[in-house]
Amino acid sequence: MNRRNFVALAAAGAAAPQATAARLDQIPVRKVGKVEVVFDSPATKPNGLQATKEGLWIIDQGAGNQAHLVDYKNGKVIKAFETETQASSGITFDGEALWIGSTYSREIVRCSASTGKAIERRFTPGAGVIYKMAGDPPARSSPVGDLRKKAPPLPRRPDAPPRVGGFQMGEASSTAPGTGAHGQEWRDGKLWFCVPPSRHVYRINPKTWVVEKQFPTAGNRPHGIGWEGKYLWVTDSNLNAFFKHDVETGAMVEKIQLAENDPLPHGMTIWEGYMWYCDDIGIVCRLKL
Repeated sequence: MNRRNFVALAAAGAAAPQATAARLDQIPVRKVGKVEVVFDSPATKPNGLQATKEGLWIIDQGAGNQAHLVDYKNGKVIKAFETETQASSGITFDGEALWIGSTYSREIVRCSASTGKAIERRFTPGAGVIYKMAGDPPARSSPVGDLRKKAPPLPRRPDAPPRVGGFQMGEASSTAPGTGAHGQEWRDGKLWFCVPPSRHVYRINPKTWVVEKQFPTAGNRPHGIGWEGKYLWVTDSNLNAFFKHDVETGAMVEKIQLAENDPLPHGMTIWEGYMWYCDDIGIVCRLKL
């Protein structure tokens, strides 16, 4: 590479964050229904959701890394068990078993949908240490804890665990353990997931573990993902928004921007015209698409 090409490439790289920010501003914004807190999560730190006809799966990043299958109407637990994962983030169901992101072991683990026992363990493409980049939004925490001090508390079941606040780990340091996959989805025999360290969404063949497709996410904290027809919505917790991708090109064609005082999105899934998401302080929300 000659000096002229090197300088041009460097200049393009330096301008990338500003260009990305400009593109995000140009994405059409969808008007959606008001965010509704539907129920308290049975998990202390819900960090992934998956809609199924049997109910809503919730994966907990807290003690036991528990998976819960709950009723959509009231959060009543249908079944629950601990999983053999670490700091779980993202969950999906392939019709027989669960796929769960074990973030701090940087694995994606296929677990029994009745016991949580690991069936197979796979490394996470794109896993590593989360880095900071010029132009990144600041890390965002849930505003709901502060709001709850001023508002009447939600009705809680007698057996509901206490709410706890969450935080983002894995930022660059000499001792950072790194992190792995977050949101997970299953479609047509393929596994989709997003990985914050690489800022990408991947489609992988679960039999060969070969990546077949990848595309970049909007920001530095991609989280839950969910299908709307042929399009894939991707959560970004720091941008407090959801971005709709054309999976053939990776292009972002639409976005949903949450209000500053809405619960912070972590896990997300879509079911019967509603986008469901969880805030890791312990609540499950939804909005009408």
